Amino acid sequence: MRQIILDTETTGLEVRQGHRLIEVAGVEMVNRRLTGRHLHRYVHPERDIDAGAMAVHGITLDFLADKPKFREIAHELADFLAGAELIIHNAPFDVGFLNNEFALVGLPPVTQVAGGILDTLRMAKSLHPGKRNNLDALCERYGVDNSNRTLHGALLDAEILADVYLAMTRGQESLVMELDAPPQEEKTDVVEIRRGPRPPLKVIKAADSEIEAHTATLAAIDKESKGKCLWLPKAPAEEGA
Repeated sequence: MRQIILDTETTGLEVRQGHRLIEVAGVEMVNRRLTGRHLHRYVHPERDIDAGAMAVHGITLDFLADKPKFREIAHELADFLAGAELIIHNAPFDVGFLNNEFALVGLPPVTQVAGGILDTLRMAKSLHPGKRNNLDALCERYGVDNSNRTLHGALLDAEILADVYLAMTRGQESLVMELDAPPQEEKTDVVEIRRGPRPPLKVIKAADSEIEAHTATLAAIDKESKGKCLWLPKAPAEEGA
């Protein structure tokens, strides 16, 4: 499986207001292993950058003065993304800008270029309902180092998101099977996959307040179900009963 962890920076929040893409980055992962291959480009947006957006990513129009227009990197980007599943945090935002940029140069939308799109924000909300699920919050939750992230940047954010995604989906590693070496007489293009050492799992223990809330919830369920709560320990049966 080939996946691209992707992020963008833009001149503003609303593509419908004419805002444009100014930075795009994607890091490649194959079979849950980062390959070291990536694409990172700054783009001249041919318009001003909103002050609010500049405060987030720190990219100025002066910095972009000598950078290529999107049409100059469009085919390179499309080739890099072709057929891969794109992993994006808050995918509708980035996909909306990419689709707009592709349309301006006569290319099909990224949803047709890529082999699928996975939104890690939607995944995080499903895993952690009611919690903060921005990238910084997920880094804290999963123990991913984001100490270098003082401003948003497409390449750094894509690299951090790759670590977060792997942590969020760690249980799926069992689905990636090691391949047996083929017999000597058999010709094949399959490459054997060998796993490296795995980092120790981080164990997060429940706080006293969380244990108390859990106990209270079980007690309420037990009362409502008239003693039929399956998650409460049963009292030992009386002798002779």
